Amino acid sequence: MSIEGWQKVISINLNSLFYEMKYQIPAMVKNGGVSIVNISFILGSVGFAGSAGYAAAKHGVIGLTQTAGLEYSAQKIRINAVGPGFIETPLLGVLNAEMKKQLVALHPIGRLGKSDEVTQLILWLSSDKSSFATGSYYPVNGGCLAR
Repeated sequence: MSIEGWQKVISINLNSLFYEMKYQIPAMVKNGGVSIVNISFILGSVGFAGSAGYAAAKHGVIGLTQTAGLEYSAQKIRINAVGPGFIETPLLGVLNAEMKKQLVALHPIGRLGKSDEVTQLILWLSSDKSSFATGSYYPVNGGCLAR
């Protein structure tokens, strides 16, 4: 991986999250609390050959989420992260059938995830129903990380 590639991947996937929280949390504190849900990925907790920068950034998302969750919980700001597996999206439409089959094989459930399955978790974490959840990472990955 080139230095430029590394810097771009880290900037897009980790630095942007830091800046978002750095500048939004003070306003959230003034408004009496809120829930933040960061998006990581299954590569936030495992490695993946050929994806050093992306895996490092997504690991960083989890670490930043846990740390911020600890630091802001007393101010009624709950911060959690969701880690989807591979989700059936138009982005995966560029893959040929064999590559898609390989991605499906990573998930013991036997299929890719659906956007709505991730959305439901995000909605729960954003609601008062999850009022005791902060500083946590929630994988939603069809069993991929259970291996």
